[in-house]
Amino acid sequence: MEVSPSSSEDTSDTSQQQCSFSISDNHRLYLVPFRWWKEAEGGCGDPDGGTKKKRGVLYDALPASSLYAGPMKILNSIFKSDLAFNLIKKEEEDDDNYVSENNGGEDRDINGVSGRNYALVSADMWLEALKWHSESKGTVKASEDDMTDVYPLQLKLSILQDTNTLGVRISKKDNAVECFRRACKIFSIESEVLYIWDFSGQTANFLLNDNSKNTKDVPRQPEQDILLELQVYGLSDLIKNKDMKKDDVNVIKGSLKMNGCMSMRSEKGSLGLTGLQNLGNTCFMNSSLQCLAHTPKLVDYFLGDHRKEINHDNPLGMNGEIAMAFGDLLKTLWAPGATAVPPRTFKSKLAHFAPQFSGFNQHDSQELLAFLLDGLHEDLNRVKCKPYVEAKDGDGRADEDIADEYWQNHLARNDSIIVDVCQGQYRSTLVCPICRKVSVTFDPFMYLSLPLPSTSLRTMTLTVVSTDGSAHPNPVTVSVPKQGKFEDLVNDLRNKCSLGNHQTLMVAEVYNNHIIRFLGDPTDSLSLIRDDDRLVAYKLQKDYHKFSQIVFVHQQIERHAFGLPLVACGEVVKGHDIRDLYFKVLKAFTIKAKNSSTENNGNTVTMPTEDEDEETKNESCSDYEIKFYLSDDNGNVKGCEIVMDELLNSSGLTGRVNIVVCWSDKNKMVEEYDQRLLRSPVEIYKPALFSKRPQESISLYKCLEAFLKEEPLGPEDMWYCPGCKKHRQASKKLDLWRLPEILVIHLKRFSYSRFLKNKLETYVDFPIHDLDLSTFVAYSNGRSSHRYMLYAISNHYGSMGGGHYTAFIRHDGDRWYDFDDSHVSPIDEDRIKTSAAYVLFYRRLEE
Repeated sequence: MEVSPSSSEDTSDTSQQQCSFSISDNHRLYLVPFRWWKEAEGGCGDPDGGTKKKRGVLYDALPASSLYAGPMKILNSIFKSDLAFNLIKKEEEDDDNYVSENNGGEDRDINGVSGRNYALVSADMWLEALKWHSESKGTVKASEDDMTDVYPLQLKLSILQDTNTLGVRISKKDNAVECFRRACKIFSIESEVLYIWDFSGQTANFLLNDNSKNTKDVPRQPEQDILLELQVYGLSDLIKNKDMKKDDVNVIKGSLKMNGCMSMRSEKGSLGLTGLQNLGNTCFMNSSLQCLAHTPKLVDYFLGDHRKEINHDNPLGMNGEIAMAFGDLLKTLWAPGATAVPPRTFKSKLAHFAPQFSGFNQHDSQELLAFLLDGLHEDLNRVKCKPYVEAKDGDGRADEDIADEYWQNHLARNDSIIVDVCQGQYRSTLVCPICRKVSVTFDPFMYLSLPLPSTSLRTMTLTVVSTDGSAHPNPVTVSVPKQGKFEDLVNDLRNKCSLGNHQTLMVAEVYNNHIIRFLGDPTDSLSLIRDDDRLVAYKLQKDYHKFSQIVFVHQQIERHAFGLPLVACGEVVKGHDIRDLYFKVLKAFTIKAKNSSTENNGNTVTMPTEDEDEETKNESCSDYEIKFYLSDDNGNVKGCEIVMDELLNSSGLTGRVNIVVCWSDKNKMVEEYDQRLLRSPVEIYKPALFSKRPQESISLYKCLEAFLKEEPLGPEDMWYCPGCKKHRQASKKLDLWRLPEILVIHLKRFSYSRFLKNKLETYVDFPIHDLDLSTFVAYSNGRSSHRYMLYAISNHYGSMGGGHYTAFIRHDGDRWYDFDDSHVSPIDEDRIKTSAAYVLFYRRLEE
């Protein structure tokens, strides 16, 4: 029930005052057919969650003119478009007050079909009754014109001088035309009596509150108004037809069983198709909440009386506040006619207990989901005093017995709706590599975090350069293990380059046209290489250590270095030896304008012949206006220009030698050598280079296989072997043992290391209608199915640290909807499989 100050103007009494009550959405009042309510109450006990049926308070509805000529009579005479009547409370000693509880009110001529007898119920009571009708009678198809609806009706209540009487006025000013028209048909009392039973207790509260004011000598204002928004349900235009069959009144508009839950389609949509407003980068939260808000059994549980199971004494819980906030949010999302909900209260509670989610930064929907499931479990843990349990060694017992013992120990400390629905069990086997000691444990899980095995390899691109001028620089892409070593890179690169037995590779990192380091240690981790690094692999003879290795850096006079550093090997005695080596390695970049059949932007690129090489050697240094200087590792010139015919200082030209080659801006070099081929090397990973390649794809079953395969523990996760009495790098094997009713699968798309953060865009092909895990379960007792159906997906679009989260939800049978914050829209099933899928929600299929 929503009660707020009235906005309409009253021209008949300028002194009239308005008052309001602050009542939450969870206490809305619903006006429903009396028989419809009594049928549900009789079928499920007390729809409000109790064991005793509620005793309603009966009101007779009489025309306002039948009482004294008070304010309501005056108003009724002035506002011809108003509907005014009085609700007179029957005294408790009147036996008729409770007669309906004995025989359904037939002796009062109460007729649910005629619509002349109604019930006022709370939101919780209405939802429980609606679910009972849906489950007991199934879906009753009706034409669009016959379908009833839930719609709000604005009423003004006046507490009259007689404290057992409520004055009611329904104004056309406060309601839509259609709502007012329907109200006139429902509350027309000129021809026959109208009875209203209040099972919510709210009208009695109004009278009590008003009466308590008198005890405090507060001046009475009988004309004081309370504005009430009443939700009307189950009353269509067909109520005017007195010849309707009794069963027709029970037609529930679009009532369906959806994933084990009830939904109701209305003119404005369906129950549950309600968006969540984005409060500032809260799309990650909205995505997870929508998936949970459409999870079977959780919906039924939180729309029911879940508060009776809240554990206020659990030190691991949050005093029930997270569970209550979540339950209130679900009731709001599943309320009829709801618009996009701002989850401010829930976010506030979340930030209080999990400060990492406070503020307005983007976070991970799976991390939020993990915290929320654990928090809900602890808030609703039925175990008030957790016993101490100690896992016993297997001692050769059967795995089935050990697993059951572990599970019972777990349930002795953990018992909640979350455990009932979402938790499973897997077997973990550790084997010592030294003494072969085997340790088996059985641990619970809330969700499965699956690796994407196709992305265990990392794509890296290097620029390969020959040191003899026999080939142009060429980018080569290799695939290496993400956690691999430098030797993995070199081995794959050797194969891609088809190196001969007499050749080897020298790999260097280039920055600002200089070599800043050489990579040589085979055990160096590839995680030290970032995506924007530039690596060059120089082809060398294996015996290159016998000669000087000359590193040439190009520089134009009075300008900075440019182009790709080149490397050449050979004996160096005089200055012209350096010059000859330089032109030898540079010949791959020669431009010729004649004697060629291949053109490139008006120029022709050819490889020099042996004669042309010899001619180049004989060219004088002055013809090219080129100069050579010794330099240090940073490219700083040391000493004077190298003279071609003079002997070099042999002590300074052994091993690796750095040479700066200065080009003149106007010399023949610029015209005869293609500087584009000398451009800087490519980055290790450039997404644009792979934009046209087919999307990487892998099946969900392959991800499961990778998750369950045996592998050694990392050095940081050493296991203490009880046999060796030492920490060992044991091998570990996981097996699924006990599967939950709701299976949540997290795809590990985000990878982190010291220097590398990356999102994996791999397309995972996951089953929608039949995920069969029979071959992945180590123990099958035949008591439950291993087949699942997909019902929700949490999606992430964009890059790490940003992007956007949405949710795809199965609703209303096999119909799918896209929940994008406030916006909810249908989506075809063939569009829900994308590389954005991040968390998958499956429910078990019964055999």
